[in-house]
Amino acid sequence: MKVKYIREISPLPRCSILALQPPQYKIMGNLFCLVQVDQSTVAIKETFGKFDDVLEPGLHCVPWIFGSQVAGQLTLRLQQLDVKCETKTKDNVFVNVVASIQYRALADKASDAFYKLSNTRSQIQAYVFDVIRASVPKLNLDDAFEQKNEIAKAVEDELEKAMSAYGFEIVQTLIVDIEPDEHVKRAMNEINAAARFRMAATEKAEAEKILQIKRAEGEAESKYLSGLGIARQRQAIVDGLRDSVLGFSVNVPGTTAKDVMDMVLVTQYFDTMKEIGASSKSSAVFIPHGPGAVRDVAAQIRDGLLQGNATH
Repeated sequence: MKVKYIREISPLPRCSILALQPPQYKIMGNLFCLVQVDQSTVAIKETFGKFDDVLEPGLHCVPWIFGSQVAGQLTLRLQQLDVKCETKTKDNVFVNVVASIQYRALADKASDAFYKLSNTRSQIQAYVFDVIRASVPKLNLDDAFEQKNEIAKAVEDELEKAMSAYGFEIVQTLIVDIEPDEHVKRAMNEINAAARFRMAATEKAEAEKILQIKRAEGEAESKYLSGLGIARQRQAIVDGLRDSVLGFSVNVPGTTAKDVMDMVLVTQYFDTMKEIGASSKSSAVFIPHGPGAVRDVAAQIRDGLLQGNATH
C-alpha cells in the first residue's frame, strides 16, 4: 500500500499533524498526535503559543490535547538568493551588479531564525543593496570589474555580521556579473578595438622600418663588396698591362713603353669597335670617336700607370 504524508491543520490552530492515506490512517494520526519532520528540516514546537522545543528530523508526538502544536518548519538546506542591484560608478556609469548569496539556517539557532525574521530574503537583499551602493560608487568602471572579489568580500562580511544574530550563516557571496548600459559596452568595445588597431599599426610600421634598415644595410654591404671587387679588378688589369709593357720592351730592343702602350690601346680600340658593330642592338657610343682619340686615351692610361708605379 502506498503511503503519502501530507500536512493537515489539527483542531487546534497552527497544529501540523501526520495525516496518512487512506482515511483510516488519518484518524490514527489525529488520535496519536504524531508529527513527521523531514530530513534537513527542523520543526518549531509551541505550547499554548510559547516556544517549547526544536524538533529534529523523524517522528514526534505532539499532544495537541495538552496545548502543544507545531508552529512551522525551517529548512536547513543551503539556499541561494540572486540579487540584482543598480548603482553608479565613480566615473558616472550606471551598472547592474548581480550578486549570489548562499546561506542557510543554523540548527542550534533555529528558534532565532524562525521568530526574529519575518522575511529572510528581503532582509538579505536590503543588506546587499546597502553594501553594493556604498562600495561601487568609490570605484571607476574598470576598477569595479577588477575588484569584484573585494566587493563580494565586503558584502559577505556585512551579511555575516548582521545575519548571525538571526540564526543564519552566510556560506558564500559571489559577484557573478557587472553589466553596464548597452551603449557603454559598445563604446568600451570600440575603444578596445581602436587600441588594438593602433597597436597593430605600430607593430607593422616597426616591422617595415626594420625591413628597410636591413635592406639598406644589405645594399651598403653589397656596394662595398662590389667596390672592392672593381678596385681589385682594375688593380689586376693595371698590373698585367705594366708587366706586359715591361716584358715587351725587354724582348724587343729599341721600343719604349710608350710605343707598346699605344699599340695595345689601338688593338683594344679596334676589338671594341668590332664587338659593337657585331651587335645590331648596341647602344654604346664613343665620344670623341675616331682613331685620333686613342692618343688622348693612351695619355690618360699612361698617367695612371705612372701613378701606379709611383705608389708601388
